[in-house]
Amino acid sequence: MLMLALHGIRLRWVTFAGSFVALVLGVGLIAAAGLALAATFDAPERGPERFAAAPVVVRADGLLRVDTPTGTRTAPLARPGPVPPGLAAQLSTLGGTVEDRSFPADVMPPRPAGSGGTAEDGGARVGHPWSVAAAAPYHLTTGRAPVAPGEVVVTTGSGGTRFRTGDRLRVRTPAGREARTVVGTVAGRGFEDAVFFTDDEAARISPDIDALVVHADATAVRDALGPGSGMDVLTGHDRRRADPDPDRDARDLVSLNALLGTAAGITLFVSAAVVASTFSYAVAQRRREFGLLRTAGATPGQICRTVLAESVLIGVAASAAGVLLGSGGAPLLVRRMTDAGLAPPWFALGEPSWPLHTAFWTGVFVATAAALVSCHRAGRTAPTEALREAAVDSRVMPVSRWAAAVLVLLLGLGLPALALATDPGDLLGRKSYVTRPMLLIVGCALLAPVLVRPVGRLLTWLPARLTGATGVLVRENTAAGVRRTAAVAAPVLITVALAASLAGTVATLEEARATEARTATTADFVVTSGQEDRPLAPAFLERVGDIDGAVVSASRSTAVTVFEENTALVSSEARAVDPVRLAAVARPPVTAGRLADLDDGSIVVNEEWLTTRVGDRVTVWLGDGSERSLRIAAVLATGTGDNGVYVTPRNAGGAAVDRIDVKVAGGGDRRSVAAALRTAAVDSGARVATRAAWSAPTAPGPDDHTRTGLRMILGIALLSTGTALANTLVMATSGRARDLAVLRLAGATVPQVLRLVMAEAVTAVGVGAVLGGLVAAVNLLVVRGALALLGVTSAVVVPWAMLGLVVAAAAVLAAGSAVLPALSALRTRPVELVRSHE
Repeated sequence: MLMLALHGIRLRWVTFAGSFVALVLGVGLIAAAGLALAATFDAPERGPERFAAAPVVVRADGLLRVDTPTGTRTAPLARPGPVPPGLAAQLSTLGGTVEDRSFPADVMPPRPAGSGGTAEDGGARVGHPWSVAAAAPYHLTTGRAPVAPGEVVVTTGSGGTRFRTGDRLRVRTPAGREARTVVGTVAGRGFEDAVFFTDDEAARISPDIDALVVHADATAVRDALGPGSGMDVLTGHDRRRADPDPDRDARDLVSLNALLGTAAGITLFVSAAVVASTFSYAVAQRRREFGLLRTAGATPGQICRTVLAESVLIGVAASAAGVLLGSGGAPLLVRRMTDAGLAPPWFALGEPSWPLHTAFWTGVFVATAAALVSCHRAGRTAPTEALREAAVDSRVMPVSRWAAAVLVLLLGLGLPALALATDPGDLLGRKSYVTRPMLLIVGCALLAPVLVRPVGRLLTWLPARLTGATGVLVRENTAAGVRRTAAVAAPVLITVALAASLAGTVATLEEARATEARTATTADFVVTSGQEDRPLAPAFLERVGDIDGAVVSASRSTAVTVFEENTALVSSEARAVDPVRLAAVARPPVTAGRLADLDDGSIVVNEEWLTTRVGDRVTVWLGDGSERSLRIAAVLATGTGDNGVYVTPRNAGGAAVDRIDVKVAGGGDRRSVAAALRTAAVDSGARVATRAAWSAPTAPGPDDHTRTGLRMILGIALLSTGTALANTLVMATSGRARDLAVLRLAGATVPQVLRLVMAEAVTAVGVGAVLGGLVAAVNLLVVRGALALLGVTSAVVVPWAMLGLVVAAAAVLAAGSAVLPALSALRTRPVELVRSHE
């Protein structure tokens, strides 16, 4: 049996070449993604950065603690408090202490008077007192330490503007913009671009103590603080919790983990689909061969074992080659992800080998499973098939395939319908919209032999009525060679369905968020800080408040926490607003109650909350941890998830203003207001945007990392399906050499035959594109339905440009893959081809 399988592979290497290459690519991509995925699990712990040389760091723990019947529950606070000055004085008796303060300190290059700009024109930096520089540690490379107001030390070597001792800079801080002199430089450490001030000046700019470095024994510090102080005493690796955004590495790894897992899953799905389709068509092409074997006495079991042996041999060889490809390509994948910002700069591969083993056996399993689907049909081949000469496919859909197709389609349609009825918001999550198309793709691919004829006749209706026989021949050959057309259409179906579903869903959600933002905001201008998580300067707020003809609504970003179902603390993003001014610049989607009823004793919630009845009271914890009992004044629609909670500034938990909505009052001049806003923004670093610009689809939607990851996933699908498409056409066209010879003997010229072959290939691509488009349409309509149920009225966005490129590339690839083997076959005299036998 093994020798027969080897002999069959050697004789029909063209048949198996595409499956081999597709499997090599699939296993290679799974292996590379698996190695990178394993590196996210085994990533080394990152040590402290800002306080790497500090013995003990004391800071507020930033935790909300709530005593419940089942124990004490904790949740992170939106605004951790500062270190109290009295506590700092108390700890100074144990040893030397250094007060750390962090605040925006943007370096602005010299600019012509009257020019506009934002903080992005200069360098976005962070300010600290000089005495805390030793905690990193930073060491002077040139100059000296700052000793007088107006003197600063700056970091260098991070790729930005290089400063030298003696340079005069304009530095923008919360206290305003002032000219300062660089008296020294320190080498940057990679995690921040810093500006160091004298201790007194830093305390003037930012009075709160963010952290305290204590040169004393940690146990003595803890004893001095006592229990329940709300302070963290950090030593060793725990000092990293005092770094700016200490959770960023964990978030990056979680995001990378999800991306790589999705990429590996898509690769496995596409590889299994194209290999199964290729094996199925290969078995259909070999029916005369199997008929001869049955005539010679082979049993159905022996035929099945032969097909399985061939698939196992192909699977083992392809998986071994794929593992080698993946192990060599993994470093390139990591480098590309790092360059694209999908992975942190320090991310590197580890040593685990289990991804290679997993990829290898996955490849073998996929090849074997694909053959199992087809070997039953091969075993049922009757001896009379050896005498069959007709090229018309018959009985292309056995009962088992019908049953599988109906079951998969019912699941593919039923699960979204159930989600629409119970939890529409779940359909908008990335896991849902990435995996949902797969069931419909499989179901449509299983039904492809039945759908090919009507779709093919639809596409060839007009060409068949044109002058000449080419259109008629294309129509009839497409209908007669159902298995061939379905095998060619399957990779295109997968590619188009995935591309349109994934890219269309992301674009539709972006448009929905933009529509939601445009509907909820009636302001003419939206002003935000130049950098994320930075408040607007108080001086800027005063200047904006004095602009004639402008209605100004300032808001603060904060959070509120509730204890739900006596089990968990759940935090929600919130904005602190003046309800009267909010009504002038916004129109949130209220479903119950009135925004005008919002006051210091009430709250506006959304429909995701457990308690949504207007007038009911809820116990919440504000951003600073203080507890309040607030009455529900109004309820907002859930929408895309951006409709948060509203409270008044008194319940902001100490948050500062970080956004201003400005509406031109009746009789006001829009140009004058815009000019005044932009003039004020130059000194403060604020970003002024019109409502249209602020609510553009790319503004509130996913960032570039999501789009880059999406392109990577689609690239994987295109690579695998493109290989399968080319192989299937090469295999199909090579097997039609005698048919092409008959056309030549009937009087067709070589160019006419080539045009016919090309037209048939392009028609098969069109069939796949239509079926893939139908699958994508269903998925996009599900997204549209979910948005409508969530109260968002937005159009479905179809990525026509991307689909056009995908279909055009598939058509060109298909035409070339069909024409080249046809041209090779036509070099032989037609009479010799007709006389040839298998």
